[in-house]
Amino acid sequence: MKTSKSIRLQLQLQKIIFIVLLFSAIGLLAWASQKYNRQYDWTAGQRNTISQNSISLLETMDDPILVNVYVQDDETIKTAVEEILNRYKREKSDFNFKLINPDINIELAQLDKVTRYGQIVIKYQGRSEIITSLSEATISSALQRLSHTGERSLVFIEGHGERKPVSKDNTDYSQFAAQLASKGIVISSHNLLKSALPDNTDILVIASPTKKLLAGELVHIKKYIENGGNLLWMVDPDSKTKNLNGLKELADLLQVRFINGIVVDNNTNLRKTLGIQHPAMIPVLDYHTHAITKNISYNTLFPISRGITFEDNSKWQSTIIAQSLAQSWSETKDLIDNLVFDSKSGDIAGPLAIVAALERPIDEVAQSTRSSQRVIVAGDSDFLSNTYIGVGANLTLGLNIINWLAGDNDLINIEIKNAPDTKLQLDDTEVLYIGLGFFIFLPAFLLFTGLLIWFKRRKR
Repeated sequence: MKTSKSIRLQLQLQKIIFIVLLFSAIGLLAWASQKYNRQYDWTAGQRNTISQNSISLLETMDDPILVNVYVQDDETIKTAVEEILNRYKREKSDFNFKLINPDINIELAQLDKVTRYGQIVIKYQGRSEIITSLSEATISSALQRLSHTGERSLVFIEGHGERKPVSKDNTDYSQFAAQLASKGIVISSHNLLKSALPDNTDILVIASPTKKLLAGELVHIKKYIENGGNLLWMVDPDSKTKNLNGLKELADLLQVRFINGIVVDNNTNLRKTLGIQHPAMIPVLDYHTHAITKNISYNTLFPISRGITFEDNSKWQSTIIAQSLAQSWSETKDLIDNLVFDSKSGDIAGPLAIVAALERPIDEVAQSTRSSQRVIVAGDSDFLSNTYIGVGANLTLGLNIINWLAGDNDLINIEIKNAPDTKLQLDDTEVLYIGLGFFIFLPAFLLFTGLLIWFKRRKR
């Protein structure tokens, strides 16, 4: 086919236009990549970006943040540090960081009180903190502490068989206390027989006493509540202590009632799915809307708990935080195999509240500088123990409770996203199927296909 001169000219012009447009598009992309910075994390679990809780924390911090990282001049280390801190930089434009060699910038290192390589100094609103790890948990926890203008004091009542915050026994709270201490909360224990509660007590914890409190001790607790103090009160099931070990007056003051018996859930399919052996191990999957539960998306576990109910009153605003599932009930008899609900024997049908929040305006409370008074009541104290603190969302729930009691609605626990499993675990049956597929069925299929093609070609 012959082409005329005009057609050849048009084709040449089209090529020129295409080349100009192509290079223009490449130039625009290069300009856009320099002017705008966009990054998308497509990894499983989005583990290369900071969690939503860390982002929410940054949104509460209005002033600039400065991070000085003291490392040697090593490109590999610098690249790793920049990759981590840029995750924060992308969410907060005034999050600034510097990589400093302490051997060269000796004066600045002395000013920041740095003594060795690998220390990181985070500065915010004139306050600073030194950390030694660049994990999201460490950075966000430090930022959370720096966002506070003062320390928060959490006091455990002792002397009546309560859970201890420093003991490493399985039933005590040393792991939970360590998490709280890392977030700037000062923890102490106090014996009410020696003196009243310290004036700087921000949160009082009564962790399931097993012995009766004396009347004089109860007077100190009631005075603390009447003056607007915040409280975390945990009560385990115990049919022998119907007066709550001397704290019934406290229950009356809060208008709270504890249901007799132990909450059980005999849903065998659910227990099998979650790997729970005992019917009194209550998995909580239902959370009510509250600042404490807004960032919890998976279950918590409450071993041996009792239900909670409220009396109608206008003094407290009560909210159920966590409750058992619909097929649960409060078992008033001994726990045996094949439990069956029996209302005639006193069993109470679920769902039952296990953790509840109480709040009232501070103008109804005397002698307090807080805007509101907050109380958490739980029908179990084991969920924060060293044995169960790492199960499900127990730690997250515990930290969220303390943060809410301290008035930090926006500073709920930093949930760190874990990378998915990097190992493929197969049982013997699955290995057998894969072996048969790759070593027998697939070769047989390829052989059959080859013979079929050879046979068809041979017939031509």
